Amino acid sequence: MANQALAALESALRVRKLDRTLTTALAPLERIDPSALMPMEVAALDACLHGGLPRGQLSELAGPRSSGRMTLLLQMMAAATARGEIAAFVDTLDRLDVASAAAAGIDLSRLLWIRGHDRDPGFGIREHPGSHIDRALKALNLVLQAGGFGVVAIDLADVPPAALRQIPFTTWLRVQRAIEGSDTACVLMTPEPLARSAGGLTVSLAGRSSWTGTSDRSRRLAGIDMRARVVSPRKRIDGAVTLSASAIRG
Repeated sequence: MANQALAALESALRVRKLDRTLTTALAPLERIDPSALMPMEVAALDACLHGGLPRGQLSELAGPRSSGRMTLLLQMMAAATARGEIAAFVDTLDRLDVASAAAAGIDLSRLLWIRGHDRDPGFGIREHPGSHIDRALKALNLVLQAGGFGVVAIDLADVPPAALRQIPFTTWLRVQRAIEGSDTACVLMTPEPLARSAGGLTVSLAGRSSWTGTSDRSRRLAGIDMRARVVSPRKRIDGAVTLSASAIRG
């Protein structure tokens, strides 16, 4: 009787085309059309990525401080604006140096910069990290719902990892629904792998950057020795590449 019931259930699922698991039901991830990808314009990394980060997906650049994550993000946004696309950057803790963004080649007239803040609101009491994250995520969702952006990035790199782990996983499901089928590549910049969509990629970074200047606002990249490892669902891409500052700028 149990076998008959199981057979009947499987037959009903096949009729409704619900007999596949979430993984097998996913659209093929091999992309031939270059327009379905957001190139970083770093030749060695784009080769490792098979063309770039996928549009319509949530990807992430993950690595510790000075691993090159901001350098790569600025390079990607510069490449997007050079193609005439619009980029958006949700700056959770107000870390972006506009001079560095311009030096990286970003067309600032095509960049929407949403500034957060990391200041004492008064009375000697600092806001809880969750307050910054909540505002940044709300801004991210509003931008994604507006549409029309080639790349939308959110900087969570300097948020304490413990606070990041408290973000509900459903947050990232909502992000994926907002960009699914669109031309937008959404990118998280984080200290460690946090979330990606089923078709998104994780670029894990390690290495060392050298800087000139004494403060966050005045610092300039002097040199970099970066190692990037790309991880994707179902092992479509799984490789590593070593990059230098000249390779990124060139």
